[in-house]
Amino acid sequence: MAESEKKKTTTTKKTKKTTTKTTTKTRKKNLVIVESPSKAKTIEKYLGSTYKVIASLGHVRDLPKSTLGVDVDNNYEPKYINIRGKGDIIKGLRQAAKAAKNVYLASDPDREGEAIAWHLQHILQLDDTAPNRVVFNEITKDTVKNAFKTPRLINQDLVDAQQARRILDRLVGYSISPILWKTVKRGLSAGRVQSVALGLIIKREKEIQSFEPEEYWTLEAVFKKGRSKIQSVFYGVDDKKQQLPDNDSVQDVLKRLNRNEPFEIAKVEAKERKRNPQRPFTTSTLQQTANTQLNFRTRKTMMAAQQLYEGINLGRGIGQTGLITYMRTDSTRISEMARHAATQYIHETWGEEYAQHQLVKQPSAEGIQDAHEAVRPTDVTRTPDSIKDKLTPDQFKLYSLIWSRFVASQMTPEILDTMAVTITQNGVLFRANGSKTKFPGFTKAYPAAKEKDNTLPHLEEGDQVKIEQTDPEQHFTQPPARYSEAALIKALEENGVGRPSTYAPTLETIQKRNYVRLDARKFVPTELGEIVQTIVEESFPDVTNTQFTARIEHELDEVEVGAKYWVPVIDEFFKPFSKEVEKAETTLEKIIMHDELAGIDCSVCGAPMLVKMGRYGKFYACARFPDCRHTETIVKEIGLLCPKCHKGQIVERKTKKQRTFYGCSRYPDCDFVSWEKPTDKTLPDGTTPKENSENQTKTTD
Repeated sequence: MAESEKKKTTTTKKTKKTTTKTTTKTRKKNLVIVESPSKAKTIEKYLGSTYKVIASLGHVRDLPKSTLGVDVDNNYEPKYINIRGKGDIIKGLRQAAKAAKNVYLASDPDREGEAIAWHLQHILQLDDTAPNRVVFNEITKDTVKNAFKTPRLINQDLVDAQQARRILDRLVGYSISPILWKTVKRGLSAGRVQSVALGLIIKREKEIQSFEPEEYWTLEAVFKKGRSKIQSVFYGVDDKKQQLPDNDSVQDVLKRLNRNEPFEIAKVEAKERKRNPQRPFTTSTLQQTANTQLNFRTRKTMMAAQQLYEGINLGRGIGQTGLITYMRTDSTRISEMARHAATQYIHETWGEEYAQHQLVKQPSAEGIQDAHEAVRPTDVTRTPDSIKDKLTPDQFKLYSLIWSRFVASQMTPEILDTMAVTITQNGVLFRANGSKTKFPGFTKAYPAAKEKDNTLPHLEEGDQVKIEQTDPEQHFTQPPARYSEAALIKALEENGVGRPSTYAPTLETIQKRNYVRLDARKFVPTELGEIVQTIVEESFPDVTNTQFTARIEHELDEVEVGAKYWVPVIDEFFKPFSKEVEKAETTLEKIIMHDELAGIDCSVCGAPMLVKMGRYGKFYACARFPDCRHTETIVKEIGLLCPKCHKGQIVERKTKKQRTFYGCSRYPDCDFVSWEKPTDKTLPDGTTPKENSENQTKTTD
């Protein structure tokens, strides 16, 4: 071959290679849009190089903040606008969509996620007849890849249900809030769910205030058989149950006892009792249990759950993966695949006798949507201890709770041997109860649910025992307890008010508005909260009516499944409500809230100091404001010396997020602080309270 021909051939080959590379670089990718960057990172790893995944950072369109944004004369047509501050994000989304081969919308699998996808479809001018909506209940490789094989159309019923809720809340909030600003002060608000929640707290406080305690007594006795002791309580006289209302009735019983004579075991009832495991977590039961067992606030629980759902980097060739299924659900249903995996794990770990052989059918709670599975681990073999080093302390605690509850739900019952013993002398009856674990069952996986053993000695009818001591004690009936976060969520759920996504923001809102405060982790209404609730109850009774609000929730559920159209649902509420608004605007008068005297004088000008309510609670301010702007923090002493310096007093303080902690009054000279309230019996070591960073989470109010 000639030299010139060789060069020509070489040049041709190089040109072909260059063309191939250029084609590869310009090949269009499929675009996937999700809400959060962490979710995008996880999914992109699963889908491979032919997909590009970006985040919209939540909603891109919403009703305007400055106006009502709802045309009440035109079938409540919403006037959506692009959210201020999202311009660059929207611009980037449009550019990415224009350059993409296909666009898929993979926001969360609930009403709000469907609405986000719908708004994205509008902004990006996507074909609404093309199946571009992808949903998955867990962010794992197989689940995500399978979901992209079957994209669907956007479900307009889901969108309408979310849109109806948003419009209802806007109509209530933007109608009542100006009235509250006019009659009380600016910055106040009211809402369907928050008004019911506040009403429950105030009603409970009134029950506590009006409660009249009643005296009653208990009589405990310790009996002895050989070296064994038997703890018992008084039951009754002459085979009849009897109360002990006062000390005289106790003394009458004691007079009938002869301490020098033996007592007889009159009856022994030995039984076997089974304790079935609880179902896997729903959103509300997860929030309640995390609050009571882990001391997690509701927002903290949902923040950690969101992180576990969106994906954690496990390293070791696994990389970013979702650890739990979608955390906003009111269903306890689980898939057959998850059930089978759990059964296999239980077999291999504890043995066949610990695995459920037959599904225990339990009735579903009324009003649940059942759109998603329960909150469960995505891989049951991924035990909490095996990934502990990859999780933050909060993530580990919550994952352990979810994992244990799910595994336990697929296990056999705990079996207890119980014994009920009746001890008698001269017609006086005492009862003793004992129990001992015969078979641990589900508590192997969920030790926190295990009952403590209370073993009685071997006893038979006719045995004689000696009385060792009696302990009469006076008691008084207690008022109902104030609501904790867990108890309030349970009450809202039982009343059918709100949905999984609304509980956390509702509790946060009533605290931010200073309608309630937390005292020893229990909600206490403030004076402002009571004033606002009184106005709303008297002027807008439907808004605070639990049954009415629950009915609205039920109708929104019917919109979701296509059984009702959303416009009549809103119309039924708004027509009578709008008349109440018109009446309130003309009849309600300004309420003057007088400032309370602090009892001290201003250290700058000598004028009296007043107790004021600010963004972060109460504080002292000079009565000559604005001529004198001196303010002071309200310090509440608890009557204990600092355990560190032994000079200052322990005082109660608040973080910017209104969380209570305790510190030394000599700060910064003494840096003792503690989350737990010190007592005269136990003084905890000083540990510096640090607020957890709170990422913005997706909520529906």
